[in-house]
Parts: sequence; structure tokens; C-alpha cells
Amino acid sequence: MRINGQWFECDDGFVRPIVCCDILNADGNWEPAPFLVDTGADCTVFSAAILDVLDLDAATPEERLGGVGGVAESVRVATRIRLPRDNGGIAMFRGEYAAFTQLEALDMSVLGRDIMEMFAVIVDRSDDVVALIRQPHRYAIETA
Repeated sequence: MRINGQWFECDDGFVRPIVCCDILNADGNWEPAPFLVDTGADCTVFSAAILDVLDLDAATPEERLGGVGGVAESVRVATRIRLPRDNGGIAMFRGEYAAFTQLEALDMSVLGRDIMEMFAVIVDRSDDVVALIRQPHRYAIETA
């Protein structure tokens, strides 16, 4: 399985690795959302902007989320995330995900290790590759 991402120029001018996903909203419709591929993030987190669009019932989390910017208020929501596979199929993930409640806490939703640990993650700026792969796909590191 291969899920292709891309390098995306953000509003601040920095180019970051993203994967375009869809999230199931409260009405049963799929909302498109870019996710930052963050190999250092422990869990997948929705931005407050996406949380607002999803209109899902939210629960108070057991712990607060923190990152480089410090600790911010968050909630947990149950939903599904789907990622397009390179063969036209869909990879589906169902679970409870964290979401920030303040717009300034996160500009873009983050794909964390709770999902990425199921894949080999390739983030290669020099060769313009962002990909999540698992069997039957493989990769090799070679000396040029």
C-alpha cells in the first residue's frame, strides 16, 4: 500500500510535507483536510478550524496537549479519517482523535505516530517525495 503526499508551501513561506485526507463530519459527509506529516507528533490532532467544520460531539480529554508552542486546550472527537491510496483505494482509520479548540494553537492538522506507525514514512525533500508505505510496497536505501 502506498499513500502519496506532497510538499506544500504554507502561508508563512515554509514548504512542509503533507498528506491530503478526508474526515467524516457530524452530517456523514467527508471534509477534505491537509495533514502535516509530523514524525515527532505522538498523536493525530485536528486544528480548531477543522474541528469547527466537522461539528462533532466533543469530549474533555484526560490530559492537555502540548508542543513547541506550549500547552493548549483540546477535546477528543470520534470519527473516521480516510487517505487515498495510489491504486485508487482508500485507507480508513476509525478512532478518537484530539483537536485543539483555539485557532492560534495549530495552523494545520497533524498526522501523528498513532497512524504513521503502521507505515514506513518517507519524507525526502531533495527527491520531492512524501509517502506512507507498507506491504506490498518496499523501499531501499542505496549508495550512489
